[in-house]
Amino acid sequence: MNCLIFPWALWLLMTLATNLHADTTTNATDPLCADAELWSGKLVTDICWSCLFPIRAAGASLGGGNVPSIATDEKFCFCTDPMGIPQLGMTVGLWNPARLIEIVRNPWCSPALGGHKISASNVRLISTTGKADFDASEMSFFNYHYFAFPLTIMLDLFWDGRCNSDGYRDFDLLYVSELDPTWNSDLLAFFTSPETALFANPVAISACVADAAAAATGNPLDALFWCAGAWGHMYPLSGISPTSYGTDPRITSLLVTRATAALHRRGLAWKTSGNDALCGGTIYPFIPKSQYRLSMFYPVAETESNHVIGETTFKWGAGRTYPGPGEDHLYLLWRWQDCCVGL
Repeated sequence: MNCLIFPWALWLLMTLATNLHADTTTNATDPLCADAELWSGKLVTDICWSCLFPIRAAGASLGGGNVPSIATDEKFCFCTDPMGIPQLGMTVGLWNPARLIEIVRNPWCSPALGGHKISASNVRLISTTGKADFDASEMSFFNYHYFAFPLTIMLDLFWDGRCNSDGYRDFDLLYVSELDPTWNSDLLAFFTSPETALFANPVAISACVADAAAAATGNPLDALFWCAGAWGHMYPLSGISPTSYGTDPRITSLLVTRATAALHRRGLAWKTSGNDALCGGTIYPFIPKSQYRLSMFYPVAETESNHVIGETTFKWGAGRTYPGPGEDHLYLLWRWQDCCVGL
């Protein structure tokens, strides 16, 4: 009897495995929900490892690169332990790939998760790239998914308790725009950031020219927090934006910045640079632009460098997208981390 059951059980198991593989393969090649192949060799080959530098220790820099203007200027520091006893340490600062943000056309589609959908689609949340026909189609809309991505910790390259201000040690989904009603409505977004009314005028918008020029040199102006350099206006903090034809790295980069700014406003993203962040991250309601840098991971990775918020796409964005699967974009969000490492 057992001899008869075993072949049937084996056949059933192989059939289920074949169907599962076929479903996965079909979904992974779906042009509406592409697979970014994040968990593959690209995790090594498509990361800008030189972008980790410079690494600063006690004020001395190792390696070339830019240090943000708001980074700490201290060499030594004091932080209290869990018992409240001050401990002497030295300051350490470096660029960390801390977050992964995907900008997608199809709601709930996640290229970072192999091109699978997190949930069933909602027709009302389907994105549009716009057509720039000088009518209502000039506006684009995309959804985003915000992941914790502490790459240096996951690979055991660098870790210290105080240099991990938010406590994340693994890949994790933190936020999805499909559940946020302010992301697809400029009006609702206004109520979470009423200062939008202060900057909706020609004078405030013209000031963004200075921010765009500064970002082109790698030094965005934190004081002009309502500007995103050459990418456009930071407000409203929603996924709706004027567009050119098709998916443009400028638009998706702007939406990544808006998403990060919105999370800062809600206390879900922290300031991790400067003297006040040496013993842990601090809540900061406006995005400190110089604390962040971006690099595209998908569809065409930036492997040699990354770029600051607002840096013109003429310097880094050419050839970074293509029709179909290449219209969903994944970005690594690099964050400068200042911390106090005990001696």
